[in-house]
Amino acid sequence: MDFLSFYSNSGIAHLEWTNLFMIGVGILFIYLAVTKDYEPLLLVPIGFGIIVGNIPPIEGMPLSVYAEGSVFYYLYLGVMKGIYPPLIFLGIGAMTDFSTMLSNPKLILLGAAAQIGVFLTFIGSLYLGFTPEQAGAIGIIGGADGPTAIFLSSMLAPELLGSIAIAAYSYMALVPVIQPPIMYLFTTRKERVIHMKPPRHVSKKEKIIFPIMAFLICALIAPGSMTLLGMLFFGNLLKESMVTERLANTARNALIDIVTILLGFSVGASTQAQTFLTSQSILIFVLGAASFVIATMGGVLFAKLMNLFLKEKINPLLGAAGVSAVPDSARVVHAIGLKEDPTNFLLMHAMAPNVAGVIGSAIAAGVLWSALGNF
Repeated sequence: MDFLSFYSNSGIAHLEWTNLFMIGVGILFIYLAVTKDYEPLLLVPIGFGIIVGNIPPIEGMPLSVYAEGSVFYYLYLGVMKGIYPPLIFLGIGAMTDFSTMLSNPKLILLGAAAQIGVFLTFIGSLYLGFTPEQAGAIGIIGGADGPTAIFLSSMLAPELLGSIAIAAYSYMALVPVIQPPIMYLFTTRKERVIHMKPPRHVSKKEKIIFPIMAFLICALIAPGSMTLLGMLFFGNLLKESMVTERLANTARNALIDIVTILLGFSVGASTQAQTFLTSQSILIFVLGAASFVIATMGGVLFAKLMNLFLKEKINPLLGAAGVSAVPDSARVVHAIGLKEDPTNFLLMHAMAPNVAGVIGSAIAAGVLWSALGNF
């Protein structure tokens, strides 16, 4: 084999500037994860996956996630078939404490209010020419829940899966950047320093009954949410029953870590420049940002609306935690509360709308799937 033959069969010969651009994006993701601590458990696997996915494959060699028979193809099947997201939800359920939400049920409404971003973006996507199925998949980005966005995209618009997944996880990682300006814009300092009453004690019986009853109610209202919420509440039951600690520990540690690695890397590897860098992908990123902003606004403004009718006022910052970027949006709420008043601890209160937002986004996805799916 001469040098020219070797060169023509190398990735260098087929490397385009768009591949180099996407490799730069992958490096940027890793940089943000390492230096800024922006969702490192997500951005490091996704970032390196982007680098891997933009090495040009050689003709005749099954190497990419889209080449049937390649190892990456079979790893990516977990994304395409919607297998990884329910397993992520199982782990989330096993590490989630619903006590604060149960002690103050009205905070659930904030998690529901934040879903306005999903449905307004759905309408906007239709207006911009996307099909109803594509619009539904794009809208769910506003739920700020990566696994839910991947699951719904795989069911409704698999052709947009890579763009939607990257947009959803990018905005999840940028919660500390995106949300604070919106929270400051729509609240006054007097509102930001409102103290919340300590949550009441929630009994073990309530904690065990909740995942069973909540699943029955949610699944009967929106059967399309059954897969995600079934795994979420099952994981929570493993945790709260106190008799399956080994299973709960596996779900919230080893299992969710393994699936996160596979999901993040596979999603990143699906962003080949030749199929990813399109005007449609850019539009999805713009719509995703709008959806995320509207969701944050919706939660904050609804909290202010509730305060018109409540004797014990809610700190409107809690509304921003209605987007289901667990636990980052709750941490942002807590950080801003502390900045305004060092004695104002909002983290536990913010977790109530935060976990309610997880449930809300899954229900929203179930409603969209039921309404738009091709049965």
